[in-house]
Amino acid sequence: MNKAELLSRKHEMIETARRAFATGLQTNSGGNLSVRLESAAAIVITPSSVGFADCNVNNLLVISLDGAIIEGNLKPSKDLAFHLEIFSIRPDLRAIVHVHSPWATGWAAAGRPVPCVTVHSKSKLNRIPLVPCAPGGKPQGPAEVRRVIRETDVFGAVFENHGTVGLGKTLLSALNIAELIEETAHIATVKAILSTTDQ
Repeated sequence: MNKAELLSRKHEMIETARRAFATGLQTNSGGNLSVRLESAAAIVITPSSVGFADCNVNNLLVISLDGAIIEGNLKPSKDLAFHLEIFSIRPDLRAIVHVHSPWATGWAAAGRPVPCVTVHSKSKLNRIPLVPCAPGGKPQGPAEVRRVIRETDVFGAVFENHGTVGLGKTLLSALNIAELIEETAHIATVKAILSTTDQ
């Protein structure tokens, strides 16, 4: 493992987490970020119970692609399994931003994909699919994620009753996707309200 790369990815993660918190994409509870290392079969991921505003180089975890903790003393995110699944089935992706952004999560809680109602969302995403809950209404696991995210034209999705996932080659590009999904969900909600009042 290259120490310089690891430190660089950690600083990128801290910057990404703080931007997501500062812009209201994620409160200081919930959500998680991960990025795959080039120099090792491992990822850096935010730990459980550490808010986005509180991430630092000492509390971020390094996890092998088979789920073993390589570095760090805290508990891994409970969503670790679906992060590892995404990296397994999509070698084109290097970063995942998972947030509970309110507008997009509202669509997810309604059990509906976010419609791409703008030129921007259509050109950048084409579609924002819904990943259903696991059986019994449980949080999404590898099987549910695999069915949707394995399609190589999916770069963002909403998880039913859960939140948003932005995918990219870097943490910044994945964050940009999560931001675009939230913006699109907000616009789609306003459009739906106005369409109802016009009738």
